[in-house]
Amino acid sequence: MDIAEHLTTIHLSRCERGKRCLYEGSTPLGGFPNSWGGAAYCTSDLSIHKNGETHIWDKGFDDNGSQVWGTKAGPYEFKPAPKSNYDDMFSPLNFSAPLSLEKMESSYAIDDQ
Repeated sequence: MDIAEHLTTIHLSRCERGKRCLYEGSTPLGGFPNSWGGAAYCTSDLSIHKNGETHIWDKGFDDNGSQVWGTKAGPYEFKPAPKSNYDDMFSPLNFSAPLSLEKMESSYAIDDQ
């Protein structure tokens, strides 16, 4: 079994004007071969929304077309993390310059045992 066999390629296109999404795409008709969890093939739908959300709907189907894994109610919805008071805390602009630009020399003992 190929460890990455369940990975798929989704080509995204711009969403039609008036839709909530910016980009959307899905696996080709018929999906991709997949044996994970009793599936024969899998499909994926992906949309990236204007509000920063990403919706992903991965489903696996057996040879009879019955869904064997993945949510049936709709896509998983990933929402952006709320803004934090510490947004700029780790900005590269907030790191102070090194105390000294002089070359530091030290000796080190390495124990190879």
